[in-house]
Amino acid sequence: MSRNGSQSDGDDDDHEFGHVFRPPTGPLAQEDKPLPVYAMFLLALAVGVFGGFGAIAFRSIIALFHNIFFYGQFALTYDPDAHIEPSPLGALVILVPVAGAVAVTWITRTMAPEARGHGVPEVLGAIYHRRGHISPVVVLAKSLASAISVGTGGSVGREGPIIQIGSAFGSTLGQLTRMPTRQRITLIGAGAAAGIAATFNAPIGGLAFAIELLLVSISAHTVALVAMATVMATYIGRLYSGLSPSFDVPRIAHFADHLVNLYTLALCVPFGLLVGGASTLFIRSLYWMEDGFRRSFTNEYLRHVCGMLAVGVLMYAMLRLLGNYYVAGVGYATIMDVLRGALADPMLLVALFAAKLLATTLTLGSGASGGVFSPSLFLGATLGGAFGGFFAWVFPGTGIEPVVFAVAGMAGMVSGTTGAVLTAITMLVEQTRDYSAILPIITTVALACVVRVWLTPESIYTLKLARRGTAVPQGLESPVSSGKKAEDMMSTDFQVVDVSELRDWQLAYRPGEGPRYTVVADNDRIIGIARPELVYLLRDIDPDAVIDRNVFSATGDTRWPVIMRGLRIKDADVALVTARRHSHRREDLIGVLTSREVARAAGDSAELLE
Repeated sequence: MSRNGSQSDGDDDDHEFGHVFRPPTGPLAQEDKPLPVYAMFLLALAVGVFGGFGAIAFRSIIALFHNIFFYGQFALTYDPDAHIEPSPLGALVILVPVAGAVAVTWITRTMAPEARGHGVPEVLGAIYHRRGHISPVVVLAKSLASAISVGTGGSVGREGPIIQIGSAFGSTLGQLTRMPTRQRITLIGAGAAAGIAATFNAPIGGLAFAIELLLVSISAHTVALVAMATVMATYIGRLYSGLSPSFDVPRIAHFADHLVNLYTLALCVPFGLLVGGASTLFIRSLYWMEDGFRRSFTNEYLRHVCGMLAVGVLMYAMLRLLGNYYVAGVGYATIMDVLRGALADPMLLVALFAAKLLATTLTLGSGASGGVFSPSLFLGATLGGAFGGFFAWVFPGTGIEPVVFAVAGMAGMVSGTTGAVLTAITMLVEQTRDYSAILPIITTVALACVVRVWLTPESIYTLKLARRGTAVPQGLESPVSSGKKAEDMMSTDFQVVDVSELRDWQLAYRPGEGPRYTVVADNDRIIGIARPELVYLLRDIDPDAVIDRNVFSATGDTRWPVIMRGLRIKDADVALVTARRHSHRREDLIGVLTSREVARAAGDSAELLE
């Protein structure tokens, strides 16, 4: 069941995350012995090496598929910072994304359903609900599916796939060497951070991403291990791509007295609000498109083919009207044009924003494999360039620079969509190697994230899991139990006894027999829970004395912190979980939650912590 009580959306990989992973019993329940620090250090270095070479190999595979499908050439050279040259196929280039859709659908159906989509939700689901277990086949399936999606013109990025690929490798090492869950999760975070660091030449950004979104336990030990993985991956990546930042653009001019222009900083306030709204639009549009495709097409091949046919038409229309494919692939060339001032017309930039939003939602919504980080950068750059260009035209002579808003918009969109505030700030500084716009970046990032959370509490990563009925903590929320809901912790081993039958139950009660909990109802209304520890003491007294009427009422989606506060305020020991809010009807009762269930949930969560 989903969060709103409706049935699951029916995705083929729902079985992976449609329920909370239950811990094993018997010998399997015994935790593996932790590895010594030096062993974890060596494994982290191995993960970093894989992340570095994996990012290089992934780029080469993308280039291979791109050159084969667009130009019929077997070549491994591809510059994502340059616009895609027009294909000799002419109008038939529309069918290139369609061919890619067929291949991607076959891979995800036959090899690994979790390779579909943008990858990070699957990693989060594995961390919080599957003890950090990711299938090794994901490395191969995700590499091929994402490379084909990007290489054939899909409007997706490289970062989501490389995060999932690196995480899968870290998880595989953790399973082969047998270690506690908490150490395996550290390797997963190291793999993700290494992939990001090598892909974007951003070691600090990769480290920040792992800390904000993946690491459950934050300590000097875990951070150090992830940091070493990013160092190795970045070094290897630089051997291949050099020392230049991801977006090698002219430095943003220093303002008078090296201070940010007051008009620019003031405009970052409404701009941050705008970016927060745009982030919400991106998140909701993506899942709205996904739902629409699922309702319209039951056949996965037809679903993805139709979506990518629309992308192909849009891509070719952009070429005919504007001279470039623009929305195809990762879109770095368009970002470079905005940052260098080659694209400055506000109306054109707004059109590119809308086109990229449509292309990305069509691509991912119909079933492609790829990330959302690069599309977020594209959307932020075009929106920021349009915003800054408009106000520079309205207020000439005020020193407003559109490129400042473009950079701030890139960071703001990343922050708003993913919820990774520190990652957005650090990565944009690393990607541009320019500290001049740091104050506008921080202002925009903070406001964008606040607005998005207000409009849509879940990020683009966590919403996918929330729609499947599972939940994860938001960011650096160290108590893992706080991400759990009542339905994840409650016991369904209960019976309902009418108060008129309570005396008979009391006389027949034997410890260890029957359901664990006995809820008492007066006709159709729940009035409390029977306390079995008082049964023998009060056997000859009014049965009403064994009823605990001081209970807290919760629904299945009530979060752990709300339950804990409610029990404390009422000074209660029991929470009764019902299907409808504030309902006391016996037919709405779905579970019982006591200190026993809370302790069990905390114990499960403790396995993830250092």
